[in-house]
Parts: sequence; structure tokens; C-alpha cells
Amino acid sequence: MKKIVVVGGGAGGLELVTKLGHTFGKKRQAEITLVDRSQTHIWKPLLHEVATGSLDINTDGVNYRAHAAKHNYTFQLGNVTAVDPNAKTLTLEPIQDDKGHVVLPEREVSFDILVMAVGSVSNDFGTPGVADHCYFLDSHRQADRFQQALLNQFLRIHQAGDDTNLKIAIVGGGATGVELSAELFHVADLLKAYGMPEMSGKRVRVELIEAGPRILPALPERIAALASKELKRLGVSIKENTRVTEAFDSGMKTFEGDDVEADLMIWAAGVKAPEFVKGIEGFETTRSNQIKVQRTLQVPNFENIFVIGDCCACEQDGGKLVPPRAQSAHQMASLVHENIKAMFRSEPLKEYTYKDHGSLVNLSRYSTVGSLMGNLGGGSMFVEGRIARFVYISLYRLHLIAIHGWLKATIIMSAQRIGKVVKPKLKLH
Repeated sequence: MKKIVVVGGGAGGLELVTKLGHTFGKKRQAEITLVDRSQTHIWKPLLHEVATGSLDINTDGVNYRAHAAKHNYTFQLGNVTAVDPNAKTLTLEPIQDDKGHVVLPEREVSFDILVMAVGSVSNDFGTPGVADHCYFLDSHRQADRFQQALLNQFLRIHQAGDDTNLKIAIVGGGATGVELSAELFHVADLLKAYGMPEMSGKRVRVELIEAGPRILPALPERIAALASKELKRLGVSIKENTRVTEAFDSGMKTFEGDDVEADLMIWAAGVKAPEFVKGIEGFETTRSNQIKVQRTLQVPNFENIFVIGDCCACEQDGGKLVPPRAQSAHQMASLVHENIKAMFRSEPLKEYTYKDHGSLVNLSRYSTVGSLMGNLGGGSMFVEGRIARFVYISLYRLHLIAIHGWLKATIIMSAQRIGKVVKPKLKLH
């Protein structure tokens, strides 16, 4: 029986392994395995809500083992440290408990077909002090760490009882930085109902720092302008054309010579694939560690290895790479599923063409703006307000349907609506 291994349980990886489990695992035509360093999946576009406590990973996350049991694949917990394409093996580092005791030793996982879906992490570009003093939001563990630090800071300024404000610096004006900026004000307002009557968004000072000429550089200028206007209305200080050169315990220094004071600092700038990727023999990678692939999403010289999602460098017509976005990961997962089926039938493989369905930015409860790409005229339609919010929520619901099926996804969505009534609106621990 052939072994198909998917490394990375993000949006694309989990959707793909679900499809493979239904197609091959259920019929025992192949052994399907998902490998991930975490035990729980959370849709990455929602990580900023985990970071502020608006979303609780314990109730809103998907446990891989439980999901695997329902969808005909197996789950291996572990962090991949090496891949040998020729030997068709990958190495997982040992798993240790909190006391440093080895729970599982280093392991090898063999494969006949491998799909790399390891995603991306923020790129600090080697900026001094960033790794030591800034929080990152690349995983739910990192988001949980920031959420605890944020709650502690809110407790501190509440206890102070004066006009003390919470100063937060966010580096990176992409979707994560922009959406997090708005969510922080919403959380501060919500805390009024949970024993902090003096708390409000007015006691939060957020500085959003972007190295480029405008925030949301990957999105249409009209969306960026409206998002910028809304953030400024909330009280966010936006610094564009500003590059951070060093981070300290109490703030940052910029190339322009300014000092940015901050109680909390978040680095949400840059995108790169994990470091181990560039050490894989026979793989060609970009400066951002992304793996170069053919249009079939196969690695050159290794027809049994596919790459999807943020770690994939797939060149489209015109020479541009497919952007690292959730919709491209979803599209790639569907194509690789079809191509693996074609391999089993000894049929030609399909080539990937990126379809841009638009972009949405959710500014917490305050606003949602975006553009939707039309299938008929080939143009785009600008949306905002309730319509944009509905579409934004629908994207998450479509992801739930892709990984759970219609019936269970509907039950989950109903449970989430009930949960909003019976549970606190914030994670308070």
C-alpha cells in the first residue's frame, strides 16, 4: 500500500489530507498520514483573534487526532527537521515534556508521495533584539503567549487606576497587523463588562509600523485607504516608510532615528518558509525559503513530491509568484488532490493557475472592507460593511465545510452561535 504523507496541517494541508482520506484512506488504497508540530488546527486568518482572546483555541480549534479518526488518515505529532527526497524519508525531532524528559525519540517517517504544506513564518530579517523582545503570531502557541501577556498588561493598567495607557507597537502593515490593531481596541472595550469598568479603547495606544509606502501593500489601494482611515479613527498611529532597526525591552528604534516606546511589541512583517526547507538536498528555494515548483506543483526532479501554500514558489504567466494567501492554499490543495488521483490512474497531471477571488480585511466589529473578483466581466466589485462582513465570515464557514463536511460544519456553526450567548466574549485566563 502506498504511503502519502502531508507535512503541515494548515488551511491547505488539512483540507488536502481530508480529501485524500476520503478518496484513498477510506477504500484502503493508500495509507494517509498528516504530520504537524501542534496537536490543534486553527484557521490562520483568525490567529489575531486568538491573540486578543476573542477566540479560544480550546473550543474553536480542531484536534488533529480526533479529526483523523473521522476522516480515514493517521496523525503524527512532531516537528520536521530534515527531508531526504532520495531515501523518501523525513525526520521528526524528539518530543519532550515540560521537565525536558523525552516522551518520543527522534523518528523517521517514510513516504511514497510527499506533500509539503509547512506554511510560513514572520521574517525578522535578522533585526537585532526582535527575537528576544517581540511577540510573533505564526502559531496558536505564540498567539496564546501574547494573549496572556496582553491580559497581564490590561490588569496592570487597571490596577494603576490613573490615566496610564497601554502602549502597543505592531511591526508590519499587512492583513495581520491591520486586523490585530483594530481587534485590540475592541477587546479593551469588552473588558468593561468583566470587572474593569474604567477600561476602554481610549486607554490603548497602538502604533502600526510599515516599511513600505502604505499599509496592506498586497491589496488594492482603495481598500488600504479605507482601512487606514478607519484605523486612524480608532486612534491607531500609522507610521509608513518606517523601518525598525532594533528592538529593546521597552521599545524600538527606527532607521529614521525615532524611538518607539511600547509595553508590548508584535512582529508581523515579512513572510518566509521554515528554515529547515532550504537545507533539503535537491530542492531549489527562493530568498524566502519557498520551494520552487513546476506548474503541476511538483518539485523538479522529484515527481512524487508536491508543495502547496505559503511555502510554495509557483511562477505564473508573467513571472510573478502565486501570493501566499489562504485562497491560493485552498486552490492548490484541490489541484494536488486531483493530481495524486491522476498519478494513481497513470493520467496526465493538471497545471495550476491562480484565481484571485478578491481580498477582505476585517477590522473587528468596526468595519470590513474588500473587493470581490467577478467571474463574468473579469473586473472587481468593492464591498464594505455588512456585505463584506458576511463574505468574510462565509470564507471561514467554507473552510469548516471543507474539513468537516456539511452536516458537522453546520452543527459546529450552530454551537459557536450558542457559545457566544452562554460564554464570556473574551478568554479571561
